Amino acid sequence: MAKKKNDINAYNAEHIQVLEGLEAVRRRPSMYIGSTSSRGLHHLVFEVVDNSIDEVLAGYCKQIKVVVNQDNSVTVTDDGRGIPVEEHPQEKRPAVEVVLTTLHSGGKFGNDSYKVAGGLHGVGVSVVNALSMWLEVEVYRDGKIYNQRYEKGKIKTPIKATGSVSKTGTKITFLPDTEIFESINIDNEIVIQRLRELAFLNKGTRITFKDMRSGRAEKFKYDGGLKEYVDFLNQGKETVPNKPLYFQKSANGFEVELALQYHAGYAEVLYSYANNIHTHEGGTHEYGFKVSLTRLINDFARKMGMLKDSQVNLSGEDIREGLTAVLSVKLLDPQFEGQTKTKLGNSEVRSVVDSICYDGIEAYLEQNPSVARRIIEKAVRASRAREAARKARELTRRKSALEISNLPGKLADCTSKDPAESEMFLVEGDSAGGSAKQGRDRHFQAILPLRGKILNVEKARLDKILANEEIRALITALGTGIEGEFDIQKARYQKIIIMTDADVDGSHIRVLLLTFFYRFMPQLIDSGFIYIAQPPLYQVKKGKKMEYLFREEELNKLLDEWSRDGGISLQRYKGLGEMNPDQLWETTMNPESRVIKRVELIDAMKADNIFGVLMGDKVEPRRQFIEENARQVQNLDI
Repeated sequence: MAKKKNDINAYNAEHIQVLEGLEAVRRRPSMYIGSTSSRGLHHLVFEVVDNSIDEVLAGYCKQIKVVVNQDNSVTVTDDGRGIPVEEHPQEKRPAVEVVLTTLHSGGKFGNDSYKVAGGLHGVGVSVVNALSMWLEVEVYRDGKIYNQRYEKGKIKTPIKATGSVSKTGTKITFLPDTEIFESINIDNEIVIQRLRELAFLNKGTRITFKDMRSGRAEKFKYDGGLKEYVDFLNQGKETVPNKPLYFQKSANGFEVELALQYHAGYAEVLYSYANNIHTHEGGTHEYGFKVSLTRLINDFARKMGMLKDSQVNLSGEDIREGLTAVLSVKLLDPQFEGQTKTKLGNSEVRSVVDSICYDGIEAYLEQNPSVARRIIEKAVRASRAREAARKARELTRRKSALEISNLPGKLADCTSKDPAESEMFLVEGDSAGGSAKQGRDRHFQAILPLRGKILNVEKARLDKILANEEIRALITALGTGIEGEFDIQKARYQKIIIMTDADVDGSHIRVLLLTFFYRFMPQLIDSGFIYIAQPPLYQVKKGKKMEYLFREEELNKLLDEWSRDGGISLQRYKGLGEMNPDQLWETTMNPESRVIKRVELIDAMKADNIFGVLMGDKVEPRRQFIEENARQVQNLDI
């Protein structure tokens, strides 16, 4: 029997929806910007900025201004050529309208307007328009000022000339749509990190930022480009050579730019970019650089007699110990792969980067043999230490693979075997560790007391790090392994909570632990597994009333409210050990009442710089950092 047309199971042409214009973007925003969370929100800002950067790459823009307005709308202004306003030959309407209302439109698809470009390759500004409550564009072109307004991606007013002007450029102001985004609160740090990065990558470009909500203003302009980028990353470190090695060369339609410098530490920092897009997952360009550096240093080591014929080559890991490098490539048609589409996949890039980097670094080392010798000596020491580290890592791995009964003796483990519900507290000192063990919920909370301050890993090689008893216990308890053998799927806890005293020593221990996680287990931070406990600073009692307070402002407010009748008792907690198990549970460990802060990495570049300054060898940059940031301290332990 045939189904009726109105049968609920019928599937006819009338059921097919056609989404006109930008409606598809509003219906499925995550397909275009990744998410409607903070990440997607800031993606809008970067898409508009990337359009201005494309004008920089084309050679027409020298200045970009970004302003966050009081209402969280964002204004981006540049001094490029200005978006064309004349009639589009095929669309028969102003070109600026086509750019702002049509997906896959813009000057990036042909080779005439832009040789290279970043962003979302033609969907960027139209997507910003679609996901905004309103967007206003102002174009400075042909001696005139042109204005147009859009609302939710639809034209509100026609394009019209409103005045005369002698400059050229584009000004776009947009307000993200509250119906689309979880929050439209623009985060300064996220925007500033990207603007600073773009200023380094596009030398000589002046990029300014101003937040009208707070008054914060920043200016970025780096005539040295990637050289200044490496200087910034290596601030506070002993370096070889004194000034970064740098070169820029074009071949076969590709432009390759590299700056590198070694430092006395052991961490490798390598940032790679393709058309100004940070390729977090690396790719063919990064592989080409690594291969060329490894081959070149081994060639030099043998030529200089520092590596005998009977000896095996130095590994890439050994050669890159203490390396800080920034690699930037520009190409016409980048192909991005990987989980987050930040891995460059163009196969032809590898050999071009390999060749250019080999020749460029070789020419420098030929003229600076003393630098070559110091780099090779460092790599040889790293190779010897790597063998010692391998033995120590093997020991740690064997311990990790043993039964639970052979976990570190001081670990009070939880009974749950489900990592998703299990959490481990890293507790300062045996006294607080004892209270935490008594106060915890044994089902899902594990306690690992730490005796004193762990090793400063910023100043130590892996073999020394793995010889440290506290760090070995931590690695074994976590179960993930370390470095090349790290496997986050083996993590025994998905919450690792640093719980230290609210004093100078406690802060130092926090920084030491965060340095360790950042340098050797960054995946734990990326996955949102690392937290910092917030124990209360004060206990205030009045009669039967009692409050735990975490900030000075809370204390002052409560004292004002309670001081009318007197009879107030105040206790200032200097250490976790001053709390009995019940108090520690209620204030700091109970999921229902505690305050814990998840550690997030917003600005990797700044994090590298800060860890180097605070935990490195040089005293002067550390003193300068403290002086510059002293006023931001909220709780000072004197």
